[in-house]
Amino acid sequence: MTDPVDAVAERAGSGVDRRTILGALAGAGSAALAGCGSDSGPGSDPDTDSASDTDSDSDSTPDDAETRTLDSERLDELAARFAPTLYFDAAEPWFPTDPRPYATEEGGETVVDGFTAFDGYHERYDAAGEPPDPTVFYNGVRYANSPLAVVQFWLYSAFDQFTTNFHWHDWEVLHVFVDLDTGDPQLYVASSHSRSVPNNEFLDPDPETVPRILTELGSHSSTLSVNEVPDRFRRVGQDELLADITNTTIDTVEDLLGIPIAYGLPRDEGMRLPFVVPEYEGAPIYDHPDLPSVSADSLIDDALAIRSLDALASPPTDLPLRETGVAFRHAERDDPVAAETADSVIAYDLVESAALEHISAFTGPQLSFEFAVPEAVENAVAGHITTTGVPWDQPRYENPALDVSAGNHRSELADRYGAIAERESFADAAADRFDGVVARVTRAVETDEAPDGEGLTTTDAVTESVVLIESDPEAIPTFGGGVAVANGVPPGDHRLTVNGAGQAPHSETLTVAADEPVTAAGVEAEIPLVARENTQKVEISDAETDTDVTRTAIEDDFAGRIYESAVEGSDAVYVHAGGAYTTEVRDADDEIGAYRVNPKPPGAGGDDGDDGDDGDAEPAPIRIERPETGAASLADYVADVAEETRAAVAAAAQAGGGANGNGGSGGPSNAVNGLERALAAAVDAAERAAKRAREGDGAGTERQLANVLDRIARIEERIAAAREGLPPGLANAAGKRVEQATRRVEQAQNAKKL
Repeated sequence: MTDPVDAVAERAGSGVDRRTILGALAGAGSAALAGCGSDSGPGSDPDTDSASDTDSDSDSTPDDAETRTLDSERLDELAARFAPTLYFDAAEPWFPTDPRPYATEEGGETVVDGFTAFDGYHERYDAAGEPPDPTVFYNGVRYANSPLAVVQFWLYSAFDQFTTNFHWHDWEVLHVFVDLDTGDPQLYVASSHSRSVPNNEFLDPDPETVPRILTELGSHSSTLSVNEVPDRFRRVGQDELLADITNTTIDTVEDLLGIPIAYGLPRDEGMRLPFVVPEYEGAPIYDHPDLPSVSADSLIDDALAIRSLDALASPPTDLPLRETGVAFRHAERDDPVAAETADSVIAYDLVESAALEHISAFTGPQLSFEFAVPEAVENAVAGHITTTGVPWDQPRYENPALDVSAGNHRSELADRYGAIAERESFADAAADRFDGVVARVTRAVETDEAPDGEGLTTTDAVTESVVLIESDPEAIPTFGGGVAVANGVPPGDHRLTVNGAGQAPHSETLTVAADEPVTAAGVEAEIPLVARENTQKVEISDAETDTDVTRTAIEDDFAGRIYESAVEGSDAVYVHAGGAYTTEVRDADDEIGAYRVNPKPPGAGGDDGDDGDDGDAEPAPIRIERPETGAASLADYVADVAEETRAAVAAAAQAGGGANGNGGSGGPSNAVNGLERALAAAVDAAERAAKRAREGDGAGTERQLANVLDRIARIEERIAAAREGLPPGLANAAGKRVEQATRRVEQAQNAKKL
């Protein structure tokens, strides 16, 4: 696998903290899309660290009241009362532990080195046969002149392995907002997995119920469980069970995606989530000589892991879903529910985080994984992260309200407590600079409505995917069945790439507008991916033509438009080999050209284009090397698609296989023959129109295009009459192609360029 690409290895520092990013979207709708990662260079953790890790900007952050340390006795009381029970996946290798055994002195400072902690943790685990030093740390503050207080529970793990990132050290946090006058909890805020979506938050939890955290396998992001099923996550309440989050979203986003936005727990929501093996200096991390106690068995189980995203021919469908294994409970409190739910229960010590504040850094080198970008010559970008920062240096350590990421929750706290500022003061200023990008990742598969191998539909994803916006090379996971949300994306042009296990990469360039709260990626917020075993690469380049291509799009006969992107002269797209496509190009003058792309046209036989003897070799790309725009290109396209359809109709007539088996003389067979003749006439008329256009004969082109429309009208009549004599898929395809041809003729008539 590749090392990080220099051009994208460093994030562009915005100098704007997390609360500003949230405010940008908070001002646009009913609530904010949130971010749970930092303005991250080295030292940030996308699982938990907020952009409040950087110094706050007084012009863009809420003016919350100052906080002071809670009385020690009251803090201990609250910590013991709200100490959460933690539920872990049966395959989890890294449990909350105490980092102090791995601390060393370097240059007069106390640090925890990644190699030391990772190797030491596994050495101690193997020796004891159980998780070493189970510990949860706590910190508490109260807001000045207010009854509002917060107790924080900090969880340290020695390593993080996830598909979108992996790194040494990991810190997660649960904030419990409490009213000191009533003693009632007001809000739970649990660490999300991505800075691009809100934390998992719940307003007004039951005061009598111990907080429960469902910990994501490997990444340790924290999902709340407040419903009656202790070890299961519910995004939306149903069957009389509570939802585990009370986040609301921007109306536009909910309209596009249909669900409340929060990372949640994908494997608990029925989605497969493959984990990737982390690498250091081009080799699996367990091969490093400084990690003698770490082996392949130390990482996420092989049943859930893949060597790389492109290691499979198709998305994995046999990955195990979430299964509860171990529960952690506070050592001074029994938890009979955990005992009934988990295979084993481990008691953890509750230690004040002040005992760690002498540690100045958690260190470790960058780790990487491969991320493919489908350019004409395949590139690879390595998403990576280094280490986490220390919690006690983060602004949210003193002002936990900075981590309230759902706008409805912050507004509610502001209504109840004067110590929490309203957000309007900073949302408006931020909205000019930041925005969100959303999409749903789906699968492209063949449809039964089309001729065999010549038409697609899109369906739900079977695995979650990985999304990268190259202006911010911190990859983010999808959640909730393929939902992708990238928050805090500056206005301008951005390249967005999606990788999925066993699927070809998708890449597009999109424009984020400063005055729009949400930008939909893909086509109408949908990005279909293709299994690698079914891919066909389409390449477009204007290097050998005078046409300056600025935008491309691809439409399948049945699935419709499945790809659209701005380009700079060239593009590469992976499509499904079982589709039949119209490839559209636009130039700098917004003139349009179109090309027929059918990887497996009728009569093509087997794997056409496979340029090697290896049956597993990827087919040679289909190349459009001299793209044109204007009337001639569009007329040529109509001639091509009409001839393709004519040939298929002629083959069907010869085979004698209609919907009712009517292939004899008379009846449907006559109608089929009439359809073939009508298609042949359209081919002739379209070729004449293209010829007139290339000769510069504007009037002649116009006459011939009108003639083409007349021929298409006759085709439509013939299709209706011939339907019983054609295979159903071909009849459907002919109708779809006529609609496409009609649109392209009309574009040719409106073209300013012959």
